[in-house]
Amino acid sequence: MFNLGWGVLFVLVNFALFLICYRLFGKMGLYAWIAAAVVLANIQVVKTIGMFGFVMTLGNTMYGTIYLTTDLLNEKYGEKEAKKAVWFGFFFLLMSTAIMQMVLVFEPQETDFGQPALQTIFGLAPRIALGSLAAYLISQFLDVKLFSRLKVKYPTRSQLWIRNNGSTGVSQLVDTLVFCSIAFAGEYPWDIWWEIVITTYVLKFIISVSSTPIIYWARNFKFKTE
Repeated sequence: MFNLGWGVLFVLVNFALFLICYRLFGKMGLYAWIAAAVVLANIQVVKTIGMFGFVMTLGNTMYGTIYLTTDLLNEKYGEKEAKKAVWFGFFFLLMSTAIMQMVLVFEPQETDFGQPALQTIFGLAPRIALGSLAAYLISQFLDVKLFSRLKVKYPTRSQLWIRNNGSTGVSQLVDTLVFCSIAFAGEYPWDIWWEIVITTYVLKFIISVSSTPIIYWARNFKFKTE
């Protein structure tokens, strides 16, 4: 029960910090959030927790806010800005992965205590690193495109929840399937593989639905420079 209560607080803190970042820094704050989120999500995913009898990885909340961010950019600033943010996040994900892999190659001094911890956090297997990069790029561009199409079909302010949850629900399913296929296919029995896919997607979708009030709130923010 502790993990459930702490998890709810964790989600609320993530959403609150997202709103503060946007309120303080405007559109540039959204780009900064994506850069931080792609790095932090890939660090958090190393830690596993137990909840509802299932083993889950952290990182889903922070990763879910990336979809929230690109949807908000698409809603307020257009598809072009949302696509730009996707490439921005991909660069930071690729940059952090490449740099930290090079850091691990350095031979540590005999009194060093950081190498084992860094190896645990950043020593990704090639399949996991490739899966993370591919899943991010494919699912994010899909999310942007779906949101834009839903915006044409459901254009009103009250229908924002359809645009947000519709695009995110589909793109996160693709994200989960792409990542798990590249990273884990053949590593686990198929029944375990499907359990990982289903639990990961369900958690992501719950977070996506819970972010609906946040995108409505953020949509109303006004900035003098805009």
